[in-house]
Amino acid sequence: MRKIVILLIRGYQLLISSWLPPSCRFTPSCSQYAIIAFSKYGIIKGFSLTIRRILRCNPFGGSGHDPVP
Repeated sequence: MRKIVILLIRGYQLLISSWLPPSCRFTPSCSQYAIIAFSKYGIIKGFSLTIRRILRCNPFGGSGHDPVP
């Protein structure tokens, strides 16, 4: 299941994100953060970390280097 989720994120990076201007406020990008989180922690915790990261990605949520814990 983990590999399927990572494959879907990679598909998003190649097919959708590559056509959009870069707009992520953090490094690594939110999609790369998700890949790292799912690889390191699995589906449940990876999903939780990814959702929290996406919710922080707004004008009031800060910016800069935000690695996966």
